[in-house]
Amino acid sequence: MTAALPDGDLGLLSPVSAAPRVTALTGDRAVLAAILRVEAAWAGVLEEASLAPAGSAAVVAAAAGVDRYDLAGIAVRAQGGANPVIPLLADLRAEVKALDTAGVGAAAAVHASLTSQDVLDSALMLLAKDAVAGLLAGIRESTAALAGLAERHRDTVCVGRSLTQHSLPYSFGLRAAQWFAGLADAAARLENLEFPVQTGGAAGTLAAGTALAGPAVTPFELSDRLAASLGLAPVAAPWHTNRLAVTALGDALTAVTDAAGKIAGDVLFLSRPEVAELSEPVAPGRGGSSAMPHKQNPVLSVLVRSAALQAPALAAQLHLAAASFNDERADGAWHAEWPALRSLLRLALGAAGQLRELTAGLQVHPDAMRRNLDLFGPLLLSEAVGAAVAPLLGDGGRARLQEVVDRTLQAPAAEQGATYRSLLREAVPADALTDERLEELLDPANYLGQSGGIIRRLLDARPGFADPALQKGVSDD
Repeated sequence: MTAALPDGDLGLLSPVSAAPRVTALTGDRAVLAAILRVEAAWAGVLEEASLAPAGSAAVVAAAAGVDRYDLAGIAVRAQGGANPVIPLLADLRAEVKALDTAGVGAAAAVHASLTSQDVLDSALMLLAKDAVAGLLAGIRESTAALAGLAERHRDTVCVGRSLTQHSLPYSFGLRAAQWFAGLADAAARLENLEFPVQTGGAAGTLAAGTALAGPAVTPFELSDRLAASLGLAPVAAPWHTNRLAVTALGDALTAVTDAAGKIAGDVLFLSRPEVAELSEPVAPGRGGSSAMPHKQNPVLSVLVRSAALQAPALAAQLHLAAASFNDERADGAWHAEWPALRSLLRLALGAAGQLRELTAGLQVHPDAMRRNLDLFGPLLLSEAVGAAVAPLLGDGGRARLQEVVDRTLQAPAAEQGATYRSLLREAVPADALTDERLEELLDPANYLGQSGGIIRRLLDARPGFADPALQKGVSDD
């Protein structure tokens, strides 16, 4: 047989996931390798239980080298049985027979009592487990970087925005802490996933496994041994038509891209030249334009956001398939899972890789944050002033303060700060509110509420994701 061909989908139109690491974890070669791992592990289980000839497992393991098989040929031939396991089995059995020079009869151990769904479900869980492990490692680097930003910028004042407008003074450290919490919580969902083994047989009854095992061992014990061999979760019963393991995985992956998309969306806005509060890390050859040499595009955030926009529809596809799993083997719904699940794994892995670089090298510009905060001037503190001053004015105090605001808004934008301060001073007697106290009320740094405490609580509640050892440097102006 010919050597394996490269994965046909190299990501030309999916730049967020066009990375060797992503392909190595989720490409066709990885899928084929996972299927072969399941078949080889099953042969080992059967031999250990004396249900296959001695020496079978070693022969099958030797035949299970992925480079022995023609990926492109198997993909084309998979149309004949609607899944890739069927043509691969024919090739695997031929390889086993060719390698069984001692004549132990190792072919008898290949796929005995299993069905294609057993092997492919187990293989995809195996593939997903490996991919999720890599995904979590990348996410932890990002959450550690975000935790570092939150700590470092606890007192960096910026403006909060509500419905696109300036709302209240805010802390950039709190913004970073909220990014951290969203990403860490999504990662925790991934950590809590189980990746179950599947060995139900042709209709999920374990009939063939029961006949194969005989009185010496139960098919449940064989299933548990396979799970242990592969590092998958044991199951109480087959789950052929109960696809919760798949939809839970899809939902957890989408939660990661959601959280990453929130960060990317904020960075995209805050890095606009007219805002300029953040900048992406610069690298040679990244962020350029084919037509405008002056541009430095925030491409890391663009790619992360592209993943966040694609993932929800793929998760919905998994749920649609799960709801359509008719009878004891779905006629198309099972097949519809595979590309959706793999695409989700690819998008999450790709987005995590881009986000890791983004968060590690994010440039923070406190001066620009203060400049934007000051655009609205002291009027931004009208809520603080109202809470403190209205009681000093007696009945109608809030109405008088609202009149001050309304009159201020009629002034030209450049004059509103001075106008508000002047009108406020006129409205409130000096014996009720000193100039010093008024200036305290108009200082944005004095109206951050419990921002520092919220940051501390967000980080302390997720200690495993704030490891300082993983934090990499960020730069400020």
